[in-house]
Amino acid sequence: MPSVAPRGFVGVTARLGLKDDGDDFAAVVSEVPCASAAVFTRSRFAGPSVLLSRADAPAGSSRGMVVISKNANVATGAAGERDAVEVRSTVAAAAGVAAEELVIASTGVIGRPYPMDVVRTGLAALPRPFPAADLGAAAAAIMTTDTHAKQCTVRVGDAVITGIAKGVGMIEPNMATLLTFFFTDAEVPAAELDTVFRRVVDRTFNALSIDTDTSTSDTAAVFANGLAGAVDPEAFEQALYRCALTLVRDIASDGEGASKLIEVRVTGALDAAQAKRAGKAVVNSPLVKTAVHGADPNWGRVVMAIGKLDSPADDRITPDTVTVRFGDVTLYPGGSAQELLDAAAAHLSGAEVVIHVDLGLGEAEFTVYGCDLTEGYVKINADYTT
Repeated sequence: MPSVAPRGFVGVTARLGLKDDGDDFAAVVSEVPCASAAVFTRSRFAGPSVLLSRADAPAGSSRGMVVISKNANVATGAAGERDAVEVRSTVAAAAGVAAEELVIASTGVIGRPYPMDVVRTGLAALPRPFPAADLGAAAAAIMTTDTHAKQCTVRVGDAVITGIAKGVGMIEPNMATLLTFFFTDAEVPAAELDTVFRRVVDRTFNALSIDTDTSTSDTAAVFANGLAGAVDPEAFEQALYRCALTLVRDIASDGEGASKLIEVRVTGALDAAQAKRAGKAVVNSPLVKTAVHGADPNWGRVVMAIGKLDSPADDRITPDTVTVRFGDVTLYPGGSAQELLDAAAAHLSGAEVVIHVDLGLGEAEFTVYGCDLTEGYVKINADYTT
């Protein structure tokens, strides 16, 4: 557990029985009203938990979250909708808040309804009132195929921000990502919090990709109860960004079957959108991912990925403008000497790999994060429901 935590949050974790072992339920709630902000998946198969939470999020007054892990409750029809409403209402009553003040999220296998007899029994046994929140325990309870809990705590003035996240597969965020929640005792107006949170999500979670697959359950939210007083707005955004980026790098390193974190830095773009497109094309390429896994300095796979870009704005990218580096080693243009290939291979052998692409067109830049592709990823996902 971190030595500091945001004030005024209570919560519980529990084992409902969905996982083979460990807790599979978490709820964290502010003792006082909050400002909040949240973003969600754009998947057309968004589950009832997302739909419920997304409907209430614009109020900017959510006080906390409730999560069930190992079951996504997606594509479960009207029964799934009723179950999500019941779970949120039951937890809200136990916490002493209105149901619409809770963000509900579910994660796990798609297409299976909650085992409601088991869930009801577990929820009925929750302690009342909730004790002080153990955010480390909450981070562990929301995991599915993660190998470890993901948590980060930073200070900003007299306030504290703690973020937790889960997710190592089915990750190509589109507006939000996986499951991630931030709790802070900083005082930040809801409208300002929403603007800041969206900027931070775009530069961190929306810059992350494990396998190009957008989840049906992606949810990202922040809750600010103000008990530590006002903070400098710029300092708050930077602290939230640092916390979110720490979680993103942890997620990428822990990608299903992953052995290496990949960071793709794109510079020299016409705008940030172009830099992001280029970075995602590289980090999402199975051929780039497998080359990184094998420490093969095959820069041809990087230029192949850049060559796939087909937005009209990308027409100005040509072989004459692009530079590719692995770590500090420039391999394109002109990187055929064996000593350069050996130096690049040495960099690729590390646990963190940096691929730098300069498009040579402008001043904009963007960095994206991902991981290598291994036999472990295939094994995990081939056997996921069997």
